[in-house]
Amino acid sequence: MAVWSTVSISALEYSRFDADFYHPTYLNELALWRRLDQRIGVTKLGRIISGPVRTGRTPRSRLIKGDEATIRFIKTDTVREGAIDFNNSALLPTRAVGDRDIIPANAVVMTIIGATPEIVGRTAIVRTGDPACVTNQNVAVICTKSNFDPYFLTAYFQTKWGRDQVWRHARRTEQVNLNCREVERILVPNLPADSQEAIGNLVRDSFAAADLGVRLYQNAQYLLEAELGLDKLNLQKPAGYAAHFSTVGWSETMTAGRVDPQCFAPDARFYENWLHAHGQCVRLGSLLRSTVKGRQQADVSEGAADYCSIKHISGREIIEASTCASYPNTLLAGVNDLLLAITGATIGKIGIVKRYERLAFSGDLLCMRTWDTVDPHYLLLVLDHKIGQVQFNRWITGSTNGHLAPRDIARVLVPRLSGEAESKIADLVKRSLSQRQESERLLEQSKNHVAQLIEESAQP
Repeated sequence: MAVWSTVSISALEYSRFDADFYHPTYLNELALWRRLDQRIGVTKLGRIISGPVRTGRTPRSRLIKGDEATIRFIKTDTVREGAIDFNNSALLPTRAVGDRDIIPANAVVMTIIGATPEIVGRTAIVRTGDPACVTNQNVAVICTKSNFDPYFLTAYFQTKWGRDQVWRHARRTEQVNLNCREVERILVPNLPADSQEAIGNLVRDSFAAADLGVRLYQNAQYLLEAELGLDKLNLQKPAGYAAHFSTVGWSETMTAGRVDPQCFAPDARFYENWLHAHGQCVRLGSLLRSTVKGRQQADVSEGAADYCSIKHISGREIIEASTCASYPNTLLAGVNDLLLAITGATIGKIGIVKRYERLAFSGDLLCMRTWDTVDPHYLLLVLDHKIGQVQFNRWITGSTNGHLAPRDIARVLVPRLSGEAESKIADLVKRSLSQRQESERLLEQSKNHVAQLIEESAQP
């Protein structure tokens, strides 16, 4: 069905003649914005910023030499809704950037170039205490005046109202994109300071919960490492030329059934020897009640069952699963089952099922269900830790497309600690996952609060 708008020449804005700018959805929303302006006030983004919106740049010299100082390089793929993924951001040599390139604290960053509209408009905030960072031409940097809460602005841009404003001003050329001046034309609700602060505080609380979740997980890692004496590991690892090869006896290759260098990499053998020497270890297979490989299925918008693949593993749990038709006899993962990536570029990526009662999963994943003798949260941390990841990498087979076979997964060594120590680690992991969900709840609450204020004020 054709969709069009009739717009008089006098109603054209900013010399824009493109149909997307005058889509009926956006024109209908303009009437709501007028009512909103009469009741609570509306302003253009350009009037609440302390300086012009700018983008970053990509320096010519990006090669990091030796141990020279580096700075985080924020790009489209590391700007997430609300926060920046610093763990996966690129690095630049500090000498290649200037002081004016560094993004100041409390600046809002927004993706403004992408292949699809969904990529454009992702918004996050650089907080005090975040690593020093710069960005490229695909990300806009927005610094608000002191009387406008940037955390409120972050919540607003994640609502339908904020995203529609971004998409309206974007131009659909070879890529969806805005320039900095178009960003400054975006309409923003000009709420009273106390309303902005109340919503901004929900976003701040969301960040605080996420930070606590990270610390809890780090504490669990530290406890595991202390129990195993892994704090001494770096001092005893082989260095230099000796770190690049292993001397292996014939009997050891026969036991492994492998003769390739990957299986006997110094890192893998060092961890194996360390675990045997510093505590009780068992094979992973002895802790698992069952291991089941998934089945590849197509995503459907209104499927009968929740469905996940590797891309749905994030932060060591399964989130934002899609749905599938669910064929007869489809095997389903349950709460506290572990899903492990066994093919592709991210072999070893692991997550626990917490948000779904029953979950279908793709053929790239192996579902591991534990016996009662081990807490799956403790096992999650061990397998996500380097001591688990190194072992997974050791047993990968295949050249062009790697694969991790269930029989090889069963060989992975798992350290067993005292019941008290394992319980403490498991509890820290549970609390970490819980804080992440609390963070998401608070962020969603802030977005809903913004949308509710707008929608109530815009009623006829």
